[in-house]
Amino acid sequence: MKQNRLGRSKVQVTELGFGGGPLGGLFEPLDDETAAEALEAAWDSGIRYFDTSPHYGIGHSERRIGDLLRGKPRDEWTLSTKVGRLLVPQDPAGRTDEPFQVPATHRRVWDFTRDGVLRSVEDSLARIGVDRIDVLYLHDAEEHFEEALREGVPALAELRAQGVVGAIGAGMYHPGKLTRLVEESDVDVVMLSGRYTLLDHSALDSLLPACADRGISVLAASIFNSGLLATARPSASATFDYAPTTPQTLERAHRLADVCEAHDVTLPAVAMAFPLHHPVVAGIVVGMRTEDEVRRNVAAFGLDIPAQLWDDLRGEGLLDERAPAPTSRSGSV
Repeated sequence: MKQNRLGRSKVQVTELGFGGGPLGGLFEPLDDETAAEALEAAWDSGIRYFDTSPHYGIGHSERRIGDLLRGKPRDEWTLSTKVGRLLVPQDPAGRTDEPFQVPATHRRVWDFTRDGVLRSVEDSLARIGVDRIDVLYLHDAEEHFEEALREGVPALAELRAQGVVGAIGAGMYHPGKLTRLVEESDVDVVMLSGRYTLLDHSALDSLLPACADRGISVLAASIFNSGLLATARPSASATFDYAPTTPQTLERAHRLADVCEAHDVTLPAVAMAFPLHHPVVAGIVVGMRTEDEVRRNVAAFGLDIPAQLWDDLRGEGLLDERAPAPTSRSGSV
C-alpha cells in the first residue's frame, strides 16, 4: 500500500489508515477478540497507519492497538494518538461510558495546558506499551482553541524536539480553526473530520489552500460523514455527522449513488478515493471494528474509479469545480 510523508517530518503513513474509534466500543460493545481480529486483518491487508485516542472508550482503543503493534517490527508501523482529555479514575457505579459501550471507570477532564499534554502522553505511552508516538494531535479543541493554540501547540513542539513524537498537529472538524492553527503555528499535519468528503467540500475554502501554501499534510477522517456514504445505497435512517439525515442531504447522497452505479462502482469506494486526489491529502482514516469491515473497506479502497465518473459528478453539480479529480479528457488531475 502506498505511503506518503507528513509535511516536513520524516513520518510516513499508508494512504488508508485504521481509525481506532470503533475499537473503543463506539455505540456498540466490542470484545477484545473481535478487535484483535480486525487489527490483524488490517495488518495483513497492508495497512500500517493506526490512529487512536484516550477518548475512544476511555483507553480501550489505545490498549487494543498497542496489543497488536507491540508484536510487530517497530520500523514497519506508524502510530498516532491525541491529547486534550485526561482520564481520571472514578467508581463506575454500574454506568456505561456513553457513547462508548464500556464501563465508566474513568471520567474525562479537558486540559490543553503543557502539564496536561505531558500527563496525557505519559498515560498513553503506558496504555499502549510503547516508548514513542509517531504523530500526536490536539483532539477536538474547537471549544478550547485559544488555550490549545497558546499552550498545547508549544507542548507538542517540545515533545517533537525531544524525539518523543515524530510529527504534530490537530484533529478537528472546524476548517476555520484548523486554518488558524496552520497559519499561526509550526505543525506538520492536520486531521480533518468530515469536511472534505463527497458531501462536504468546505475545506476547499481556506484550509486546503493554507496547507498547500505551507507544506502541511492533511489526513481526511470521517470520510463517510458518520454513515451516510458508507453503503452503496444510503437508507433514510443513516446518519450524517452523527445526527439524523435531512431529506435534502439524503437526496444528494442518492444522486451520488446513482452516478456511482452507472459506472459499476460503489459509493463507499468513490468516497474513499475522492479526498486522495487533492495534493495535500496524505491519506484517509477509516474507523473499523471487525475483520469483515476491514476486508470490505480494503477491497473498496483498491478499486479503479473511471475518470468519466468525476466528469459526471461535475456535470450533475455534485462535485465542487475546485476539487482536484481526474477527467476523462486527460485521465489525470
